[in-house]
Amino acid sequence: GVQLSTGRKVAIKKIKLGSFKDGFDMTAIREIKFLQELKHPNIIELIDVFSNKTNLNLVLEFLDSDLEKIIKECDGVFSVADIKSWMLMTLRGLYHCHRSFVLHRDLKPNNLLISSNGQLKIGDFGLSRDYGEPSESMTSQVVTRWYRAPELLFGAKEYGYGVDMWSVGCIFAELMLRTPYLPGESDMEQLDIIFRALGTPTEETWPGMKSLPVPSSFEFPIYPKTPWGKLFTAAGNDALDLLEKMLTYNPTKRISAQDVNLTNNNNNNNNNNNG
Repeated sequence: GVQLSTGRKVAIKKIKLGSFKDGFDMTAIREIKFLQELKHPNIIELIDVFSNKTNLNLVLEFLDSDLEKIIKECDGVFSVADIKSWMLMTLRGLYHCHRSFVLHRDLKPNNLLISSNGQLKIGDFGLSRDYGEPSESMTSQVVTRWYRAPELLFGAKEYGYGVDMWSVGCIFAELMLRTPYLPGESDMEQLDIIFRALGTPTEETWPGMKSLPVPSSFEFPIYPKTPWGKLFTAAGNDALDLLEKMLTYNPTKRISAQDVNLTNNNNNNNNNNNG
């Protein structure tokens, strides 16, 4: 559609009313709440909300493409500069979410929207939620499986910002490979694929793993770690070092969006403003 007052192109997300017993879809309510709170150049803008008899309508800024389309349509490899730029914009938007105590919980290439001038914006906050006390129990059935952190696959009900950082690591790997890095068909197969790629974790490398809900009787084979350079042949040491920090089993040791932003900004221009 087009916003009449400005002539600006917009996207309208329609959510059917009445298909939920209380008349409202909680994901829609959450999405509206978070998009009203999270104003940032790397987060999609909610322009307006209106309802009619059948629909709740979210008026969003229109973005031409997304990273999934770009990955599928690309014939060659992406330049280091392109990958770095997309990652930095993702992490700036994500850092803004995290410092506002919001977990996105569904980061994947088709939720990273790209405008005609190349700006990346995080979209789809339907699974997002406030991150309150760590003791608060949350569902582990979030995040599209290929981008889902191991603690979620193990059924953790308490988790933090690390679940989003794992997703970013999977997206980073996908940009370098131009194909999904860890594509499992079921939760158990997903864990098996992760362990084959990164080595099977132990209580030493991931303290607390044994107390997570996945049946303790389930024994995974002990896989060695596949050396990063074997698969990511064109990646530099800095990229592989960052990937390793994002795809760390122990969520408390996984790098945060803030840490990546600071290192990148310091390298690019001694500017510590995280946007």
